[in-house]
Amino acid sequence: QIIVCGALFLTLFSLTAAQIVLTFSDPTRVPKVVRAMLRKTAPFHLVNRYGLFAVMTKDRPEIILEGSRDGVNWIAYEFPWKAGSLHRAPRWNAPHQPRLDWQLWFAALRSRQESPFFDGLCIRLLQGSPDVLRLLSRNPFLENPPRYLRATLWQYTFTTLAEKKQTGNYWTRTQPDPYMTPVSLD
Repeated sequence: QIIVCGALFLTLFSLTAAQIVLTFSDPTRVPKVVRAMLRKTAPFHLVNRYGLFAVMTKDRPEIILEGSRDGVNWIAYEFPWKAGSLHRAPRWNAPHQPRLDWQLWFAALRSRQESPFFDGLCIRLLQGSPDVLRLLSRNPFLENPPRYLRATLWQYTFTTLAEKKQTGNYWTRTQPDPYMTPVSLD
């Protein structure tokens, strides 16, 4: 009994260690026999990377929503948890997971057509819905909602320590791609 338990422990320990090595380094560092064992035991879910985000990307795509009254001057909406303003530090929110900010992050990884909530959000912003506006850090349209709304997709990365010292910014971002062309309720 002790021998069987010891063998199971060593097997699971080896598989877990191999999974960790595969997660953080070159797969060729794991012996072929261990990789084969991982493939064969995968249907049993004995070991895994333990988490939805075991490996994160270095870039962060972000949708920036902007409103305008005239279609010329655009003002960005600020959300409390997602990246937006370049000088705002990332916030710690665990264990709370802000639903709207979270959904916007996933929407940035997909096309607009694959994020059906997005159009509803835009309609509510154009209507000035108090329930939706409460989810924002700041409403730039206090008197009346904007007439137009657009969305751009930016690639955010953290600044280096030197860039942070020079600019005061936590983020840099690349030239945006259109995510949603300007729309209105008309």
